[in-house]
Amino acid sequence: MTTGDAVPLFPRFIAIDWSGATGKRYAGIAVAECGAGGPPRIVAPVDRLWSRTAVFDWLLDGVERGPALIGIDCAFSLPFAVAGRYFRDPDAATVFDLWDRVEAVAGAEPDFAGGSFTAHPDYGTDFWRTGTQPDWYRDPHRLTERVCRADGCGSPQSPYKLIGAKQVGKGGLAGMRMLRALKRAAPGRVAVWPFDPPQPGMSVFCEIYPRLFLMRAGFGLRKIRDGAAVDAALAALGSPPAGLSGAVTDHDADALVSAAGLRWLAGRAEVWTPPAMDAQARRQEGWIFGVGDRNTGNPVPGA
Repeated sequence: MTTGDAVPLFPRFIAIDWSGATGKRYAGIAVAECGAGGPPRIVAPVDRLWSRTAVFDWLLDGVERGPALIGIDCAFSLPFAVAGRYFRDPDAATVFDLWDRVEAVAGAEPDFAGGSFTAHPDYGTDFWRTGTQPDWYRDPHRLTERVCRADGCGSPQSPYKLIGAKQVGKGGLAGMRMLRALKRAAPGRVAVWPFDPPQPGMSVFCEIYPRLFLMRAGFGLRKIRDGAAVDAALAALGSPPAGLSGAVTDHDADALVSAAGLRWLAGRAEVWTPPAMDAQARRQEGWIFGVGDRNTGNPVPGA
């Protein structure tokens, strides 16, 4: 992998459809992997379903063996227009300070769960947790989420909204806890983009939004429900077919298409330095991989 202004190079691309649910194992987690060529494949868990701890163990083993670009479908941070108040000096705080704060509150929860942060008296009042939208709630979004919407690449939910099937807040907090643990377990081997500069030999973790890849593949807001549709999306992203037959779950489809989408986008310099990404995003809020580059809003040729 190269450094400086050059585009990082990776031999493997991994996409994880994530879950912040409470439990021991989750139907909502799927993992897909592809190499520099060839189709993506679903990585089967050791048990029937993945736990977040099992994903952590699998990722840790992988980063010890060599670099990869790894996308996780969860928010890596919170909007600092709200989260900034958690710190004495909001301007000096970084995303890693936020991760430390989340860990200090939720560290006793098993399997990287982060739900207790949303119920803590110092932080829980910022989350819309129950009932109809409260008068005080303003649905705060990070810059990357706003740019994603403006580019026509989907409508990511606010991490502070914990209502409805598309809520992402608890999944994001669980992801923050796992990323923090990975950085500590494999120092020098894990970089989290855009907060850390990629270095040779390091695996780079990035935030993904599967709908962006589906829209880039020409699927709009439609769901993928079978192997033929998976292969159509993969073809639009320059990938050989996965060759699956019959029904495919949303989670498997998102992971497969996202793994191919990561490979398809990773060689573009503007994806790594999108013009819309500001200094706060680089230090505090993070960025969705593929949002804000000059071509994001354009349909895939031939899709």
